[in-house]
Formats: sequence, structure tokens, C-alpha cells
Amino acid sequence: QVQVAESGGGLVQPGGSLRLSCVASGDISKTYAMAWFRQFPGVQRELVALITSGFTNYADSVKGRFIISRDNSLNTVYLQMNNLKPEDTAIYYCNSDRYAFPWGQGTQVTVSS
Repeated sequence: QVQVAESGGGLVQPGGSLRLSCVASGDISKTYAMAWFRQFPGVQRELVALITSGFTNYADSVKGRFIISRDNSLNTVYLQMNNLKPEDTAIYYCNSDRYAFPWGQGTQVTVSS
């Protein structure tokens, strides 16, 4: 079974940038849509960004600041996060849009001065 592993999180000041990576242990090229989610303490995971072969979609809260991309040759999905805000602080996860893979450990993003 394909597993995913997220990395790239950390502590960053407001206005800063981070690039998250999600590496899958197997082929994701046939997975129609991959996505990034985030989870705030005590709250369900929410969709942040989604990508298919020719389409991207973003939560309103991150539009214009985050960019999702995928490299099927590397079985990797990226999330470039710019102009980060304290309210972006969360654990970030990747999966297919239909949660086809077991959830990974996620990567913590903390935005604070």
C-alpha cells in the first residue's frame, strides 16, 4: 500500500515562506487528484489545496498565497506557502482527495514572531 510522508514544516515569522513536500512510497501518477490538508487543534482536517493533471483549487483563506504542484516522476506533491500568517499555524497533511492512502504523520507549521 502506498504511504505518504510529509516534510518541510517549521517555525517561521509572519510574512515568511515555507515549502512542504509530500513523498509517496509508490506511483501516484494514476491518482487523479492529490491534496494538502491542515488540522488545527480540536478541529477536523480541512482541505487547503488540490491538484489534478490540469487543475488546481485552493481554500479561500490561502488563495493567492499558496501554490500546490506535483511531480509524478518523483511521486511528490509540493505546497509552496508564501506570506504566511499566524492563522496558518497547523499540522499539514497530504493525501488523495478521496483519502486513498493512510494518513502520514503530517508536518507542523508554526507562524509566530
